[in-house]
Amino acid sequence: MKLYYDIKDKPKFPQLIVFAIQQLLAIMAATLVVPIIIGNGMQPSAALFGAGVGTLVYVAFTKASSPVFLGSSFAFLGSMSAAFAGAVSASAGYAGLIIGAIFAGLVYVVIALAIKFAGVNWINKLMPKQVIGPTVAIIGLSLAGNAVGDLQCFVNGAPSSINVHAAVACGLVTLFVTMICSTYGKKSIKLIPFIIGILAGYAFAAVLTLIGTKLGNDSLKLIDFSVFSGISVFALPEFTFLTAAKGIKEIDGAYIGTIAAAYLPVAFVVFAEHIADHKNISSIIGKDLLEEPGLHRTLLGDGVGSIVGAFFGGCPNTTYGESVACVALTRNASVYTIIAAAIGAIIISFFEPFVAFVDSIPACVMGGVCMALYGFIAVSGLKMVKEVNLEDNRNLYTVSVILIAGIGGLTLGFGKITITSIACALILGIITNLVLSKAKTAE
Repeated sequence: MKLYYDIKDKPKFPQLIVFAIQQLLAIMAATLVVPIIIGNGMQPSAALFGAGVGTLVYVAFTKASSPVFLGSSFAFLGSMSAAFAGAVSASAGYAGLIIGAIFAGLVYVVIALAIKFAGVNWINKLMPKQVIGPTVAIIGLSLAGNAVGDLQCFVNGAPSSINVHAAVACGLVTLFVTMICSTYGKKSIKLIPFIIGILAGYAFAAVLTLIGTKLGNDSLKLIDFSVFSGISVFALPEFTFLTAAKGIKEIDGAYIGTIAAAYLPVAFVVFAEHIADHKNISSIIGKDLLEEPGLHRTLLGDGVGSIVGAFFGGCPNTTYGESVACVALTRNASVYTIIAAAIGAIIISFFEPFVAFVDSIPACVMGGVCMALYGFIAVSGLKMVKEVNLEDNRNLYTVSVILIAGIGGLTLGFGKITITSIACALILGIITNLVLSKAKTAE
């Protein structure tokens, strides 16, 4: 893939700001929703600040060689809930969030040190293209239901009060404007298709909302403008460490053990997804990030970035597939865009109107965008699979079990710990590949 901007290329300042906003729009909805799901007073703006700082940490550790944004990790939702469930107070729960992130980050640090001395060849042998390719594909495919659900404005998988036909129409306007800009637009337009698509979808939703208001039809009110009421221009986010400081004295050894049990296993699961994401971005930019700057550096950046992110926002961070897809679709791999987006996230977290604007974007608009983003992640994996000899039963079975386990949603639970479908599929694929690797090549 020919890039418009390579990793070290620096766009002009006005372009850089626009590109950074586009990256933010791609990752912001998911980053903000994690603290909303957890509740207990967690602030989305603090999570956004933590994501920005965590990304800057990641960029520093990777020597500004990996164009990926870090956002709130969904993999740790169960762990974060366990931190509050086992705490004697909300303040202690906030302290548990930071302790848990430290445990998870230490896992990354230990693995990074092992890789520093042992190299990455063993990982390439353990996770060849017939393993990584379908795993990357299911990262996108596993999110297909989320994209379609958002497109229809479903809530928890069930229809909402919104008119589904209006929602789908709005989402498709967003999707087609994005696709047309990306395909037919000039270079300047091809670099910002998501911004144009989201704005077009938002404008269409605003028109439907005004019509619904005029006719007294609530099902056409796609935008909730009430989020803009009662907000100030600037507000200091309630950082996690400030609340956590009040609960330190309430923490005992048993609670720390609970936190360790909730976070440590998940860190190993996210490690596998970390490799898949970096294999994917490597194939997009034409540079093996596992070799340079090295997997040990990307792991350290991810791990320490998670700790720092949780210190401010409570949420451990992880590399975002939406960010990777945005790089691929816009062909803009400039790490300066990522840096600008991280700084923008920090600044915007103090700027309530912008956070409110993002919060007001209808689910159907983001669903339209995500159909392209998640689809591209899936296609990136399928491109890797295309290079695999599927006439060989060893490869055929490996790819098959990963796709079926991942798409079928195979998960395993051990108490409060859940191994995600992606991790289960990857582990099963690795085992299958190892078991069959000794077989002779078919004649």
